[in-house]
Amino acid sequence: MKEAVDLYHAITFKIPIETREGVHTLPTSSIIMVEAQGRKIIVHTTFRDFESVHNLQYWSELLPQNCFFQTHRSFIVNFEQVSNFDHTLVYMADSQFQAYLTRRKYHAFKEAYLLYLESMR
Repeated sequence: MKEAVDLYHAITFKIPIETREGVHTLPTSSIIMVEAQGRKIIVHTTFRDFESVHNLQYWSELLPQNCFFQTHRSFIVNFEQVSNFDHTLVYMADSQFQAYLTRRKYHAFKEAYLLYLESMR
């Protein structure tokens, strides 16, 4: 029961996305993934993309661990948005987005994703 409550709070939890234009508040469930592109951090959402003023470490600490996973040094993905994955890529939002999956993190990602799916039952 506690896991279900934690998952509900993680999904409905609202997160501020601070950009140069202002602060946008969105539920975590609308975040597809966070991507580092050079020095820029792009937060891909179901609405649009935002360029964050914060670094990837900030996002890694802010996002709920039971719903998000850092698959690569440049990507944090939302389990809710995963379509499928293989040993090198995670396909997100019906394959509109792709995130690298390092060989070293494949098994940890697979276990965390299957645990997430199990908790969604």
